[in-house]
Amino acid sequence: MRHFFLLICCFHLLQLPVFAQGENGKIYGTVLTADGKPAISATASLKSTRYGTTIDAEGNYSIEAPEGRYTLVIQSLGLETKIVPVRVKAGEIAHIPATTLNESTRQLADVVVTGQYQPQSISQSVYQIRTIDRERILLRGATNLIGVLNNELGIRFSNDATLGTSDIQLMGMSGRNVKILLDGVPMVDRGDTRESLNQIDINTIERVEIVEGPMSVSYGTDALAGIINIITKKPGNDRFSVSGRVQEETVGREYQAFDGKGSHNQNLAVTWQKNGWNASLGGTRNEFGGWQGKSVTRTQEWHAKDQLLGNVKMGYRNDNVNIWYRLDAVDETIKALGAVNTNTDQARDQNYISTRFTHQMQGDWRVGEQLQLNSILSYTDYSRRTQTTNIDFTTGKRTLSLGQGEQDVSGFDSRIFRTTIQYKVSAMVSLQPGVDINVERASGARILGSPTISDYALFISSEIKPTSAVTIRPGLRFIKNSVYDAPPVIPSLNTKITLHKNTDLRLAYARGFRSPALRELYFNFFDASHSITGNPNLKAEYSNSFNGSITWRSVTTSTLRITSTLTGFYNDFHNLISYGVDPGNPGVMRTINVDRFKTTGGTFNNTLYTKNLQLTLGFSHVGRYNSLTQSDNSLPEFVWSPEINSNLTYHLQKIDTKVSLFYKYTGKRPSYETQTGTDGKTTTRLAETAAYHWADLTISKSITKYVTLNTGAKNLLNVTRLNNTSTDVGGAHSTGGAVPLSYGRSYFLGLNFQWGK
Repeated sequence: MRHFFLLICCFHLLQLPVFAQGENGKIYGTVLTADGKPAISATASLKSTRYGTTIDAEGNYSIEAPEGRYTLVIQSLGLETKIVPVRVKAGEIAHIPATTLNESTRQLADVVVTGQYQPQSISQSVYQIRTIDRERILLRGATNLIGVLNNELGIRFSNDATLGTSDIQLMGMSGRNVKILLDGVPMVDRGDTRESLNQIDINTIERVEIVEGPMSVSYGTDALAGIINIITKKPGNDRFSVSGRVQEETVGREYQAFDGKGSHNQNLAVTWQKNGWNASLGGTRNEFGGWQGKSVTRTQEWHAKDQLLGNVKMGYRNDNVNIWYRLDAVDETIKALGAVNTNTDQARDQNYISTRFTHQMQGDWRVGEQLQLNSILSYTDYSRRTQTTNIDFTTGKRTLSLGQGEQDVSGFDSRIFRTTIQYKVSAMVSLQPGVDINVERASGARILGSPTISDYALFISSEIKPTSAVTIRPGLRFIKNSVYDAPPVIPSLNTKITLHKNTDLRLAYARGFRSPALRELYFNFFDASHSITGNPNLKAEYSNSFNGSITWRSVTTSTLRITSTLTGFYNDFHNLISYGVDPGNPGVMRTINVDRFKTTGGTFNNTLYTKNLQLTLGFSHVGRYNSLTQSDNSLPEFVWSPEINSNLTYHLQKIDTKVSLFYKYTGKRPSYETQTGTDGKTTTRLAETAAYHWADLTISKSITKYVTLNTGAKNLLNVTRLNNTSTDVGGAHSTGGAVPLSYGRSYFLGLNFQWGK
């Protein structure tokens, strides 16, 4: 298999076309804003070529290109786009008259890549996709992805205070059904939680794409609930650039400058490109000092965490070929301090040490107008180590603990090869066949043996446009799994219908399939608060999912744009993998198959853009299946939870300052549970996790051309824990007791630096 991968890569490299270079000419011009100032944020480029530049401090630009006729595109986010035909003559300078860019609310169309044949605008995609762009990430002052996603409708996070990790839920489904991608490459996790979300350098992210609903045909297992695809930055127009970030933040009322208590974040990155070649190097340190909370001992309610993240990228691109290699590395240590034993004057501390190396090589080759190839080759090496020590405060000595399972390492590695072909048969029909190979392996003291799972898939989809108003995308995936008898074929069908020039209807059906992961089959986990065993006899999950949406652009003028989107979904799962009591050992939980699970609900999103204001307002209502309905028909089939969110950003242009308010209301989370009384009778009761409000206020101010100041307050309403009426306090994953949410209100101050030439 290794030699096969190398042959594929060499094949792509050998196809790089060679272009003859003749004598060049130059294009010179000036770009101004409506008030006569240099449009320093604008770019000037020759359409469908790699020739372009940014506007300098005086508003000037100069582009060198071979002789020929071109279309010059001058644009800037929030300003009008100007298109100028131009002819370049060898050895001559073409002077373009001064260009003025007026302000406009017609934002540059969001371009998405997840699940697409080729990059295209959201309005053209058959999928309902949400995007979070780089500007919103910066305005949030976030230091990790959770700080960005926690304001999104239908997304919730649960925190494990013991392990210091977090998990995501999407539209009522747990993280094991949500596929996390980094530039299209799946992230590997140790357990059934998506802790990898906290191990991605947010400073490298260009945007985040969220696709709700099963994407099993295109992306295979783990994509039953949907996909979160993190897209990293690509080379811009600068020949050389340097960026940096420093941010200091309190943790509740706890803070020490630059080290210790509080949250401390530093980042530095450099990029270079010339003649199609590009390279970048970056590093980030995130230090979280933990949070004492209500603890009166040396233990902390939120564990301290220290992260080092690094990335290296290099590649080559021209009009027809783009090939690149990227390495992402993470070294993370979570420090769990123990309470002091008053009899021995000793304490037991644990460090959870994670290391992750993700290698990926990707290539795009545009063979012609009708044919394009894309290939991904990746290798991920991930390990999680538990280091337990005893400290004697009398002598000050620290020694390793020799207790069972207190010194162990669990290792996981993943090899992925994926290649797709996009072939345009005609203006009405396009085809996308592909091959997807995934090999996962695990080892360690907590792993039963050294298991390996191989998954081989062939998928094919087609985009059919019988009319200009209708797009139909059917798809099939054929699977061969080394552990399970996968279904012979998984189908999907997505349709987009343009009802009016400003109204789009999307309807979809998909069959979901997920084979149990290594962590669910063979992973055993025992500590002070967890008692979990894997189950090699698990069955594979499958689902039938239906969703639809209608998007209405009610106002689209040069000064105002209003868009509304109404969505609905219904998912019916069989053999869903969850946790249950081990019949042979009631004190231990194990992975089991739940016979049935369902989710249903909908969302209503609205966006408004004006000259200086961006406003969103959304509502969702999600229902989760109540499994006790099967034994008690008097109970409701679904338990419901509402959400409301709103984001507001106002641009004070005279002082070049943006003020943003991010708000979300998360409704109470109901569930039914059984309990046995002293008389031996079993009764059913309603338990609820309390509702809460979350709000962040941030200010972003441009200090100089290269430096931006960010400041603000997060968790304005000072939410820390949620009341929970559940009485389930047994087992490994108990739901009883207060639910940890945050460490309270915090304040931050940061500087962002960006210089390019």
